[in-house]
Amino acid sequence: MGNPEEVFPMARTLAVLAEGSRLTDYISLGVIAKFFPRRDVDEVLAESGKQSQRQRHLPAHMMVYYVLALGLYMRVSCEEVLRCLLQGINFLLAEDRPVHVASHTAITKARERLGKEPLRLLHDRLVKPIATRSTQGAFYGDWKLVSLDGSTMEVPDTEGNATYFGKPTGSGENRSYPQFRFVSVVENGTHVLIASRLGPYATSELELAPDLIKTLKKGMLCLADRFFYSYTLWQKAVATGAELIWRVKKNLTLPRLQELEDGSYLSRLPAPSSEDPEIAVRVVEYTLPGIEDAEPLYRVITTLLDPQRAPAEEVAALYHERWEIENALDELKTHLKGPKVTLRSKLPELVEQEFYGLMMTHYAIRALMHEAALHAARDPDELSYTHAVNVVRRWLPWVVVSPPPAATEATPDRHRGTAQQTRRVKPRTPQPTNSQTDQDALPAAPRTSEED
Repeated sequence: MGNPEEVFPMARTLAVLAEGSRLTDYISLGVIAKFFPRRDVDEVLAESGKQSQRQRHLPAHMMVYYVLALGLYMRVSCEEVLRCLLQGINFLLAEDRPVHVASHTAITKARERLGKEPLRLLHDRLVKPIATRSTQGAFYGDWKLVSLDGSTMEVPDTEGNATYFGKPTGSGENRSYPQFRFVSVVENGTHVLIASRLGPYATSELELAPDLIKTLKKGMLCLADRFFYSYTLWQKAVATGAELIWRVKKNLTLPRLQELEDGSYLSRLPAPSSEDPEIAVRVVEYTLPGIEDAEPLYRVITTLLDPQRAPAEEVAALYHERWEIENALDELKTHLKGPKVTLRSKLPELVEQEFYGLMMTHYAIRALMHEAALHAARDPDELSYTHAVNVVRRWLPWVVVSPPPAATEATPDRHRGTAQQTRRVKPRTPQPTNSQTDQDALPAAPRTSEED
């Protein structure tokens, strides 16, 4: 392994914004103010007791917007982002303040005063499902598709971060950096990460999931991998009224109580104790012939007990729609944050603050893309996320800041696939993303009087 600083660039002082730049030059007010209005910012600051008690150069409400701006420019120094923010803050917050560019130390102290709670509260309040019946690819029958999954992120190698979050213990080039683990629920059709929680690296995804299950609602169909299954978590998920399709491990005992005409069968989940009720489920077993590294047999359980409403071959194909969250996490970690770039915060509380800011920035971009897709009557999957990030970063067409590297991630189309009589599911064929094809998915940003 080479120099850690070469693997994960920590210094951001070389990347600067153009002379005379303003926040309104780079960040569409439709993204910031529309999706995270000042009214809600003030309310969460009051709720968390973080309102500024006296006049400051870096008041609490401005620091909330600053953390959101940090998520857009991961390779730009803190001071440089603040300079743009201060020059545009009069327009953004309808105030008239002189520009005082604070030092890195002052910025850190202001972020410490703010803490993580206002960002988490704002995230939980405003980051919500946005798909409508007009959103192409968002529904299966009567149900909106969502998926549950997790991932990790690297943070700066400070004593505080290493002690709180911990480091991977296995082999690999990333083992020198502390990491945190997080779990999210994604709205499949829009790639909006509608709920997220994080914890130390050693925390299992199963430990983080219960706090997210409560975000499920009737009318949703939740997909999850086998590592999320437990009797308790399944029971909690069922209680929300959402429908479920989860893969289970092969050692889970599922008796065949009734064979159904489509080859699936009714069963019941083994209860942990005699006091726990047995829960009825439907089991679909299938194979993936011709797929390299495919396992001999896949088993998913579902609350959709009626094969007329959800045939076995469609249930099996639907489970593989959960890869949508992998695409959403790739957008977050590669195209927005940047590959081989750690978060910038050196204190655990500020890491959590920055994480929720990054999640909200991803939400704002995806919400903007969803509006564009509805306007054009297109599937949001057909729009280029990389292009959308550039539109938000490049409010003026002739100003470009730290553009992300070109991406050629494959995005399969959204057909359900077909199954043979033996219930073998044909997976969807990958198609090129719009980073390879259509670059005109989002309209050009309109000009405002502030820019003239």
